[in-house]
Amino acid sequence: MTRRNVEFASAIVVIGLLAGVAGLATTLLLRGVEHLTYHYSFGTLLSGVTDSSPVRRALGPMVGGVLAGFGWWMLRRRTEVPPLADTIASQGSLRRLALSLDATLQVLLVGSGASLGREGAPRQFAAALGDLGTSRWSLTARDREILLACAAGAGLAAVYAVPVGGALFATRIMLNTWHPRAVGTALITSSLAVTVASPVTHEVPPLAWPDPQLSYLLTSFALILSPLAFGLGILFNRIMAVARPATTIKSWVLVPAIAAAGLLIGICSVWWPELPGNGRSILTVSLASGLTLGSAVVILLLKPLLTATFLRAGAVGGMLTPALATGAAMGSVVAIAINTWTPHHVSVPAVSLTCAAGVLAITQRAPIWAAIFVWELARPPWWLLAVFLVAASSAHGLRLLREHRSS
Repeated sequence: MTRRNVEFASAIVVIGLLAGVAGLATTLLLRGVEHLTYHYSFGTLLSGVTDSSPVRRALGPMVGGVLAGFGWWMLRRRTEVPPLADTIASQGSLRRLALSLDATLQVLLVGSGASLGREGAPRQFAAALGDLGTSRWSLTARDREILLACAAGAGLAAVYAVPVGGALFATRIMLNTWHPRAVGTALITSSLAVTVASPVTHEVPPLAWPDPQLSYLLTSFALILSPLAFGLGILFNRIMAVARPATTIKSWVLVPAIAAAGLLIGICSVWWPELPGNGRSILTVSLASGLTLGSAVVILLLKPLLTATFLRAGAVGGMLTPALATGAAMGSVVAIAINTWTPHHVSVPAVSLTCAAGVLAITQRAPIWAAIFVWELARPPWWLLAVFLVAASSAHGLRLLREHRSS
């Protein structure tokens, strides 16, 4: 075996272990910020927000916005923080300290209630640690690209306990390949990362599946849902694209702008405690059939708008869970409306996740990954994976058809 292959094999193990450390660290930090912001000791963010006072709900995210905004202002005055995916794809050098500090500020903001995803932080931190741990090894540019993309995917896998989802994120979204070398590396690193983070995550799915009675006709219903998921995914992408500033905001206005966005979501949470955070609370109540038709409609409207508000203010965060939560809210609206206005009954949890998978397939342009990722989040019965695949693939097919006609 050549030295290159020996070092690459060793780097796979190092990357997986360090990605697990990154997932462990960001998860602990996130939980600490959540507990401090809403002053609770046990339970989920949703229970912490629900049990906190209206004043704390309103001011907590604003204080987090002030701190994160100040941190980004100081960081961006001194250095650029280029997008991780672009840096890896161009095989450029990673700014490890800047990426790590930026990831910490993302966790601070999301933990205090911002409507942004938390998955960007462990991806950045895992890539930075992985690059540091393998920087002195004789790796080719392509091997380094594979390892850093797998580090990012493994960081995602660690925080959500989704080893297959993390591996597919690395291969299909970061690298856009099915090459056996990349796939094997991704599976090993994601599995190792999930194992390292298990003392905190306990390898338990983030969402609890209620195991309702299901109908196999849901597979056909997934085809009906796909146009809704397609339209909502396109609209979500457009809203986020319009909201993102053309250039990175580096001035002091970051502080009041992000603070104002935090105050806005804080005020909204007085009536809808599901809104703060990355979207897990919305997914939780959707699976528990805990939404009324009115509240589902309001959350469907507010979640993407609040996410766009934080982006417009200059904040940085992931889009996976906000898109998932928006799709789940749409699914809840459809299911609750059918159950209310017709003699038929459909499973609210199943329809919510089916629509979420369709929306995620559009926003990430990866239907197979979207279906598997959503399935791993809740671990429902195996046959529902086929339903998610139908919804995600159908929505993705509509997107391809639309792009073909417009070209």
